[in-house]
Amino acid sequence: MNTMTTTLPDTHLARRAMIDSQLRTSGVNEEYVLARMIAVPREEFLPADKAAQAYIDRAVMLGEAGHLAAPLFYGKLLLEAAPMPDDRVLVVGGGTDYLAALLRPLVAELHQITAAEAVNASGTGAYSLIVIDGAIEQLPDGLAAQLTDEGRIVTGLVLRQVTRLATGRKVAGKVNLQPVEDLGIPVLHAFDAPKTWTFA
Repeated sequence: MNTMTTTLPDTHLARRAMIDSQLRTSGVNEEYVLARMIAVPREEFLPADKAAQAYIDRAVMLGEAGHLAAPLFYGKLLLEAAPMPDDRVLVVGGGTDYLAALLRPLVAELHQITAAEAVNASGTGAYSLIVIDGAIEQLPDGLAAQLTDEGRIVTGLVLRQVTRLATGRKVAGKVNLQPVEDLGIPVLHAFDAPKTWTFA
């Protein structure tokens, strides 16, 4: 009796092409970033019907489940985060565990929460680094409070309907996000600012 097994194709070449054509050409050349992005297969974080889109140069949207952002976003995010071996990291997920998988071997401790959990976060000073897998309109005070003094945050930021990569550091109890560069980033609507009405 013949049995047939189905195996996923080796996507190492696809990851190598992603690095050469999407990351290196955009200035992402640090070895720790490239090593993590070639080590983690993106298709493993997508449903079977989306796996073929794993290495395109834009986000793969997963409906209400969230997204897998473009490779360049994750490459730039890792670069700006500059994770250190003693970091305690909080990942605000965008619907997959991909970002957590990239970071976990680089840091001492990593916890992951959803965007909804992040909006309602409470507590103080637990993490030296927060990374957010998506773009936000506002940073809730409760989430900012999770950073230690001098703790860092890297996120997408929505400014005037344009998404940008942004970084911040907690100084004297305050976190100010500074845009780094314009970048296509899926928006996490759980962080939308309240709408205000203006009258002409």
